[in-house]
Amino acid sequence: MTFVALRYDMRTTRGGVDHAALYRAAMEQIRWADGLGIDSVVLSEHHVSEEGYLPSPLVMAGAVAAATKRINITIAALVAGLHHPIRLAEDLAVLDHLSDGRLMVVLGIGYRTIEFEVFGADRARRGPLLEELVAVLRQAWTGEPFDFRGTTVVVRPKPLTPGGPMLAVGGSVDASAKRAARLGLPLFAGDDHPELKVIYQLECERLGHRGGWSVIPSGPMFVHISDDPERDWAKIGPVALADAAVMRSWQTAGNRSLTESEATTIDELRTEGKYQVLTPDECVELCTRVHTLTLHPLLGGIDPALAWQSLELFAGEVLPKLQTS
Repeated sequence: MTFVALRYDMRTTRGGVDHAALYRAAMEQIRWADGLGIDSVVLSEHHVSEEGYLPSPLVMAGAVAAATKRINITIAALVAGLHHPIRLAEDLAVLDHLSDGRLMVVLGIGYRTIEFEVFGADRARRGPLLEELVAVLRQAWTGEPFDFRGTTVVVRPKPLTPGGPMLAVGGSVDASAKRAARLGLPLFAGDDHPELKVIYQLECERLGHRGGWSVIPSGPMFVHISDDPERDWAKIGPVALADAAVMRSWQTAGNRSLTESEATTIDELRTEGKYQVLTPDECVELCTRVHTLTLHPLLGGIDPALAWQSLELFAGEVLPKLQTS
């Protein structure tokens, strides 16, 4: 069966609903998804964005943990170089307890220059900062004293999950794949280039890392389910186009992302296929071709009432067919 996730980055574009409505709707949808049996909720991180991109995924993950019983909570991606290693070790240990071990964290090196400037982090050392962070988390989560920058420290509580919550490395370039293998962690690619999986596997073999695995994204980055796609494209198109423009403006040289769109008109956006409005039957067919269906119901501040229509169609006319396939 196709793995189904709900993603929230909590941005609202011009014309979108305000953040009070957005956060309220997101938590209502996550509680609903938990009862329905959807596999995962994915929370992302960025800072100082005009659109209000989720800056505090750990806080939101704590709220999700308290409001749900079974859905997995994935933070993808956490910008490693912006977090103090000890503070993060403590926060994630607490989150692991609050979620009863349902937490996974994908670590990324980050790319937006302004974020590193604001937090006083060295962008040129993004890779080493991530690797240092992983080493500290692993030591901290043993619950034993260890040396941290010349001071002996102990981190408590120990996580509920032995060894700590699952970690993975995110990224979309060759260096990311090799870094994941070197750290002995799974790779969660940010782009759909198949060579990333090959590079990761070869590096795992070279290093003797057995059991390494990778996730390469497939399919559209946004799916809305509708009984009248033309009607809903008229509502969603302007929001999606604004969303695409913001993400494109953030990209830096050498960075690749499945979310990056080249479209400058709504017609181009529809043709490109990264944003799709599908009938229930078309969504079922899509799920025969992709391993993960990521629903981003509140993309860019979409009207929550419209988002709920999509989710209810998914629950009533798509999910039952996936469960019996």
